[in-house]
Amino acid sequence: MNVTTLYNMQKQLDKKIETQHQLEKESLIERKILALLVEVGELANETRCFKFWSLKAPATTDVILEEFVDGIHFILSLGLEIGTESAVILEEKTGDHSLTEQFLRVYQGINSFQMNHTKENHKQLFEEYLLLGNLLGFSADQVEQAYVSKNEVNHQRQEQGY
Repeated sequence: MNVTTLYNMQKQLDKKIETQHQLEKESLIERKILALLVEVGELANETRCFKFWSLKAPATTDVILEEFVDGIHFILSLGLEIGTESAVILEEKTGDHSLTEQFLRVYQGINSFQMNHTKENHKQLFEEYLLLGNLLGFSADQVEQAYVSKNEVNHQRQEQGY
């Protein structure tokens, strides 16, 4: 996955949104953190990994991947907020956590970042999120392709007054 390319794409999208909504001078970091929390919750809901009381199957892989890359958008955007871009080198984490455990680790990462907006906390959050994607069965190439596709949709939505 070419993280530099994704950061550049996200920077363009963020600029478009901030300009269109006259938000250039506002700090959006807290709203983006809340948006990420919501997106992670939507992703968990689609996987149904925590719904021990239900027999309903998870959503399709395509739906889960789209929800996953929504989170990537906000993680990249948060990185841009604190000045992280192409310099980040993400380590590929491994773990034998259940999906539920990994979702909780991602939430802990978001909370750590919310408490202290450091590049290290952001990097750890990003790595935990990518591990979640790995546990969901997504390759780096799948994530990158899905991000590019959803980024185009997000640009179109802005042009249509979403």
